[in-house]
Amino acid sequence: MSDFSIAIVGGGPAGATLARLLDKRFSVLLIDGKTDSEASFRKVCGGLLSPDAQKAFAEFDLTLPKDIMVDPQIFSVRTIDLNTRTERHYQRFYMNLDRHKFDLWLESLAPPTVTRFFGKCGKISREDGCYKLKCRGNDGTENIFTADIVVGADGAGSAVRKFLYPKKEIRRYTAIQQWFPESHAKPFYSCIFDPKTSDCCSWSISKDSFFIFGGAFAPKNCRKAFEEQKKRLTEYGFKFGTPLKTEACIVLRPKSPFDICTGRDGAFLVGEAAGLISPSSLEGISFAVNSARLLAEVINSGIDDPSKKYAEKILPLKLKILVKIMKCPFMYSPFLRKLVMKSGISSITVRERD
Repeated sequence: MSDFSIAIVGGGPAGATLARLLDKRFSVLLIDGKTDSEASFRKVCGGLLSPDAQKAFAEFDLTLPKDIMVDPQIFSVRTIDLNTRTERHYQRFYMNLDRHKFDLWLESLAPPTVTRFFGKCGKISREDGCYKLKCRGNDGTENIFTADIVVGADGAGSAVRKFLYPKKEIRRYTAIQQWFPESHAKPFYSCIFDPKTSDCCSWSISKDSFFIFGGAFAPKNCRKAFEEQKKRLTEYGFKFGTPLKTEACIVLRPKSPFDICTGRDGAFLVGEAAGLISPSSLEGISFAVNSARLLAEVINSGIDDPSKKYAEKILPLKLKILVKIMKCPFMYSPFLRKLVMKSGISSITVRERD
């Protein structure tokens, strides 16, 4: 007999949402290392909640607590193409928040019947009709849990996906992000394209008394490309100084809907672990929440073939990924991006005050 009905590996937006939505008739284990300690693992993320993610939470009638929000709230994105030295502003409706507090808040919404394990899952195997998970606690202790169902909500480096699809490769980048004391006269968001250093994008965000700069780079020589891009941005008035901290993680960027893996044999993948992340903007929270909702509906229904049903339910999200893939050339092809930005379509005029 298994220790738990369901083991969820990863407590980000996908794992926390699933833990909250599963029927209380299931015994649920949530494995995640995040705590409110300063030394805790923290997701490398700019901490902007997109309109799609806001809609996903609105459909649950959830409201964000005040202490998750940070200043400032800005209504346009400064978009810079370093290749053509073109700059435009586009109106956007992001919410600026503290990503770590946001994740902890989502986990706190799980019912008290969910068992929390603070640590990391290292190895997964299938034995005697159930899943065996070897985990290391934050305190260094080794633990073994068994479950009838296992769900990978553990992001780009998912241990569950590696177990299920050891030969499946999805295009990946190294996301690097640094925090600096804010020294700009006026706070701003920016999206940067620089084909000389990356075929993906970079970002900057003013957040309380900090200025955050980050980007996604090919793994080889990623730090060199990151530093080179910083130098190029000083010409645009970016002020970096000495970084307070540097963060890095793997981020996936699907090329095709076929990159998305949903799972099999009572093992499932949600969020970025499944490959559900926008290839155009790298936004993943909306996909995480929506895929967790769909999986909860399937598991709660008790149907005989949940893997097949979940794969069917996820099709609209795959279609959305396809639309994002089709959008990519207009953002990442230097020629098409130049045409779009030069045209001024959808851009706004920012009037500077004296």
